[in-house]
Amino acid sequence: MTITRVGPLSVAKIAGLLGVVIGLIAGGFFSLFSLAGAAIGAGGAEDRAMFGAFFGVGAIILFPIFYGCMAFVMTLIQAALFNVAANLVGGVEIEAR
Repeated sequence: MTITRVGPLSVAKIAGLLGVVIGLIAGGFFSLFSLAGAAIGAGGAEDRAMFGAFFGVGAIILFPIFYGCMAFVMTLIQAALFNVAANLVGGVEIEAR
């Protein structure tokens, strides 16, 4: 079986969803580290501790949006380029069992 064409939009939707999941995981870790730094006091400055806590909570929202959008756009471009390249060289052979 040879894959000679993929639907760029369908592949990008899947990649965007995976990007959101990865962004949620990364944002969760970033939030944990940021909140831990805020709990320690971030060097004694209350303003810096509050900024760290705010940024940590914001990471839960911003990272999934950023990762999802970037994964969608980059995969859309890559899938379109795959179609061009597959047309030139004949596609990708896969073996189904």
